[in-house]
Amino acid sequence: MASNFPQLIQSGRIGSMTVKNRMIVTAMGVNLAEPDGHCGEQIIAFHERQAEGGAGLIILGVTGVAWPHGGNLPRQIAISDDRFLPGLTAMAEAVHRHGAKVACQLHHGGLVAAQDSKEGRPIWVPSYPEKSSSDLFDGMLETEIAVFHDPDAPPPQLHVMTQDDINTLVAQFADAAERAKKAGLDGCEIHAGHGYIISEFLSPLTNCRDDQYGGCLGNRARLLLEIITAIRARVGREYPIWCKLDSEEFGKSEGISLADAKATARMTEAAGVDAITVTAYHDPGRGALHSESNIPHVPERLVANATAMKQVVNIPIITAGRIEPSGAEKHIKHGDFDFFAMGRKMLADPDIANKIILGTPEQIRPCVYCYCCVSQIYTLKPVKCAVNPETAFERERKLLIASDSGKHIAVVGGGPAGMEVARRLSQRGFKVTLIERDDRLGGTLQFASIAYPPNQRLLDWLSRQLTISNVEVMLETEATTALLQQLSVDEVVVATGAERLMPDIPGGDKDFVFSGDEMRALVLAQDNAQLTRKTSATTRWLVKAGALSKLTKNAGVLRQASKLWLPLGQRVVIIGAELVGLELAEFLAERGRKVTVVDSANRAGQGLYLVRRLRLLEELKHLGVTIINRAQQIAIEDQQVSYQNYRGQTRHLDADHVIVAKGATGNTRLAEQLTEAGFNTHTIGDCNGVGYIEGAIASAAELAVKIN
Repeated sequence: MASNFPQLIQSGRIGSMTVKNRMIVTAMGVNLAEPDGHCGEQIIAFHERQAEGGAGLIILGVTGVAWPHGGNLPRQIAISDDRFLPGLTAMAEAVHRHGAKVACQLHHGGLVAAQDSKEGRPIWVPSYPEKSSSDLFDGMLETEIAVFHDPDAPPPQLHVMTQDDINTLVAQFADAAERAKKAGLDGCEIHAGHGYIISEFLSPLTNCRDDQYGGCLGNRARLLLEIITAIRARVGREYPIWCKLDSEEFGKSEGISLADAKATARMTEAAGVDAITVTAYHDPGRGALHSESNIPHVPERLVANATAMKQVVNIPIITAGRIEPSGAEKHIKHGDFDFFAMGRKMLADPDIANKIILGTPEQIRPCVYCYCCVSQIYTLKPVKCAVNPETAFERERKLLIASDSGKHIAVVGGGPAGMEVARRLSQRGFKVTLIERDDRLGGTLQFASIAYPPNQRLLDWLSRQLTISNVEVMLETEATTALLQQLSVDEVVVATGAERLMPDIPGGDKDFVFSGDEMRALVLAQDNAQLTRKTSATTRWLVKAGALSKLTKNAGVLRQASKLWLPLGQRVVIIGAELVGLELAEFLAERGRKVTVVDSANRAGQGLYLVRRLRLLEELKHLGVTIINRAQQIAIEDQQVSYQNYRGQTRHLDADHVIVAKGATGNTRLAEQLTEAGFNTHTIGDCNGVGYIEGAIASAAELAVKIN
């Protein structure tokens, strides 16, 4: 099948290196190297899988030229000594087996070298930084703050670099590039962005030196230019080297500007680099900006800057930043940039390049921009992906062994866990029947897709995967013991999700109060529903005749139409400040409701990954949502919610409607009943306790490789 992406699949050149297509794995610090800095089996498997998936070039993230000095991750790749050559050589050989090229990103953390601070080494800086305010900790949970801040640790030791230090650093970069060439790596990217040591010299906000390395841009760029010159002298003109430059520092009015970046790009080209990777940085003290620059939430955030920089140089431009393949195809065709770099998308689907080449982009597993991956790194854990359970588990969770047992497996529950395990078991050769009591698949992912639209792409993808599989799907069907016996199943996987009952809150039975499940039923009301109120032990829902039912078939239409109509009053109080409550608050506030969220927890946002939470809390503030933490004795009264604040005072919130977005717990009763009936039964997903999308998908993958 012909590809619809002729620009992306054509080869390109970076200096003397030919790259087989224009799709690049951008450098990411993934925390998968060995603790001693070597490239071991785990990180080699991680990158080899990307090469197997068709990427033209893989750039290894944050490879430490002075490791352990300058390190910002406990398990980052090191290239600071010849003892690291065997692992780097093994990496090159693994990637080359699949026809891809591989380069390393030469790195020194400077001011943000977290490992130097943690391990008591002096932190190298161009000059003492100015004091600044930060709201970063405001959006963190206590467990995350503990990772960032050890109250017993000595204060960081800042060391302003001398000329001898600068000479040492230049030599370390040159030594590292020479080792990369010896190891068989195909090139080097000099990391001159993201607040690391070189960008600290480039930025007028962090470089206040009064010698030849400070002041005007030419002086601030001197360190970078000396590094390029030293590397060229060591590896020769034919070995590909390029640099990664901040095109802007978002949120810093006097930081690196686009004009600075364009001028620096011209200087680096003259010094001998073969390409430029265009990126950006931000004010690290502002939590919301951590998803604004190099890992942006805004689609194509960096394309305009990349286009501007391409206009002033004659070497290739590489860029990333939430660009869809169709957009990259258009931009490369128009000459806006030359290579399409992907990070999150490659984590979600390492086969993305092959699927584009084969002309099957609809089969690409989508990134949902939940920031699971980078939030792991912020808290010094290995990378993982919420939608791709094989990321960082390439060998453990890969479906290597086909089954010839002929077993018939029933999967009960059509949410993300059930859909994922069903398709995986089918791929292994089992006969699989998926049983869902509702009239559509998706479970709570349907509601999550309305509150957070990127989730819809995952639901659509899972549905398509089942359509092209051999899984038999039974909708509007109860998984009774009799039915399973009738189907002659050999094993049962229970993926029925969490139980979401109304918690014991005084006044929770009032007419204007909805539980989380009732709110979900409201939004996902069925066809031809009437304006009624139905009450049972667990479910009540309210809809408007004909209006909502016609919209629920398309979540995107619902999101737009509900701006005009939604059967909720203007004043809404949400009890529960975890993921569901906060995303629902955003959904309602965008539709004109005055929303207050109240919870007993000390901090809001449990269940949201750190970087996404930092942004969402800022967005909620701009939408006028009030979040009240540390509330006790919450009670629902007549058109009010009362609570006792942290000062012991009783306060009242006016409310036309109250939504209780908490109380979800695991529920394994069905599994226990089936086990008692003699079935070999397994449980996955939220029925074991709420784990959201990542927990559902990961548990499905783990079970799929274990069943024999």
